[in-house]
Amino acid sequence: MKEVIIYTDGACSYNPGPGGYAAILKYGSAEKTVTGGERETTNNRMELRAVIEGLSALKEPCSVTVYSDSAYVVNAFEFGWITDWQKNGWRTADKKPVKNVELWQELLTLCGKHLVRFEKVKGHADNEYNNRCDKLARDEILKLESV
Repeated sequence: MKEVIIYTDGACSYNPGPGGYAAILKYGSAEKTVTGGERETTNNRMELRAVIEGLSALKEPCSVTVYSDSAYVVNAFEFGWITDWQKNGWRTADKKPVKNVELWQELLTLCGKHLVRFEKVKGHADNEYNNRCDKLARDEILKLESV
């Protein structure tokens, strides 16, 4: 099984407002970038979209390590929140509906096709790939704002 590394980031102006996402996929010496944005969204939706689009770019089942500065995304998997949400009919521990449920479900489907592990990285620090993703996501916002 191929081993792939994916760095992701999402950004949003005004939250909600224009948002962008980016994923950088690395396989050996090969690298691919996936970016996009939405006119009216939130930061959390863009963080999820970055991971979804990164995993969607894979053409076959892979062993994937996703590096994200989003505690929202990483903690959902690392602390088992997503499993609990599913068991509770997509409700949180305090019985409220899970936000962005359709994105979480899409992400779960993609995770079922690959062996995925999530790693939290510190945002806006010295991680080259996280910083590149942040810039790419913010560039997507600028594109939306200039139209």
